Amino acid sequence: MSDSKIIAIGAEGERAVAQKDIQHYMRPGTLQLGSLPPLSLYVHLPWCLRKCPYCDFNSHEWRGQGGEVPEQRYVDALIADVEQALPLIWGRSIHSIFIGGGTPSLFSPQAIDRLLAALRARLRVEPGCEVTLEANPGTFEKDRFRAFRAAGVTRLSIGVQSFDDRFLQALGRVHDRAQALAAVEEAAAAFDTFNLDVMYALPGQSVADLRQDMATALSLAPPHLSVYHLTIEPNTYFAKYPPIVPEDDTAYEMLDAITEMTAAAGLSRYEVSAYAKAGHQSVHNGNYWSFGDYLGIGAGAHGKLSFAHRIVRQVRFRDPARYMEQALAGQPVAREEEVKRADLPFEFMLNALRLREGFALQDFMERTGLPLSAIEAPLARAQQQGLIERDWQHVRATERGFDFLSDLQELFLAD
Repeated sequence: MSDSKIIAIGAEGERAVAQKDIQHYMRPGTLQLGSLPPLSLYVHLPWCLRKCPYCDFNSHEWRGQGGEVPEQRYVDALIADVEQALPLIWGRSIHSIFIGGGTPSLFSPQAIDRLLAALRARLRVEPGCEVTLEANPGTFEKDRFRAFRAAGVTRLSIGVQSFDDRFLQALGRVHDRAQALAAVEEAAAAFDTFNLDVMYALPGQSVADLRQDMATALSLAPPHLSVYHLTIEPNTYFAKYPPIVPEDDTAYEMLDAITEMTAAAGLSRYEVSAYAKAGHQSVHNGNYWSFGDYLGIGAGAHGKLSFAHRIVRQVRFRDPARYMEQALAGQPVAREEEVKRADLPFEFMLNALRLREGFALQDFMERTGLPLSAIEAPLARAQQQGLIERDWQHVRATERGFDFLSDLQELFLAD
């Protein structure tokens, strides 16, 4: 690892990484990137009304005066964060913006409007840039979604998870079925495109329950659907008090039902967990999956930035109060590291093999700065095991490879 090693000390296990001159990132290195990949912006708004028992994201219940988030100070911090990062992305265009959380829809439309205006004033944002905002039905109010649209949001991602009150309660969600239906109806009226998040393999859920949930979701004609298997993540309430969830065979049967029902509704599975109608694929997530770059701002946000001879990952301060303090002081980055050359094949495959269409070999070389010889041996093993199919230009996972995606990706781990 270079001299941009991780620095992690202090009360929160973090200390500000000193601002480096752009020449530090442009110095000679072991990679040769002929061109830089597309660049996206991720903005993290970390507060929720209540922490869900399965959630391992950097989200925090807001218990401040009146239950209001400190919008003005936090937006000030985000703007300062972007300004600090400008030298690293100077001249590059932003192809997509994703405002995630937490529950970003806790923020007022006025705060989102101010944020987006400030970003457009400082960054080169592409015309027609996709701007996604995560929203939860529990923060839904009549006309609120239209106000987000007027502020510059072009796409909503609604965290429904289920339309069944039994499972919403089991998941600790703050909304009910009626609120979910009303929120989706309002989103469809206000936006040309939107996403619904649905989870399966929930505590006590049967295949029939899942089919009913999917039937409800699909009856609302979502242009995009993200469907996730409930997983028990470390350091969550569910990890401490594990619920009884469906057996693996039942979960596979649920996934088969999801595949069947989405296809019948005209949604194509273009990524492991993503289904979309033609023209409604997520631009932002597509950039992640194709190993594009992203600047991450906000509490705990991660970022990946490429330069001519190296790829760098950054992490912002995790605690919101500490993040605001550090960002406003011009030092929002808590950890930074240069991705090791040996780790790049796995990092690339961790994303690209999730895509149904796979990836072009030329993209691997351009986005990692490595020759094809760096992945020839694991590609050969994967092909021998029936996990991929390839020609001299392209690689994609087979149906077997999709079913055993973790096994396929692990073939590319550094020895």
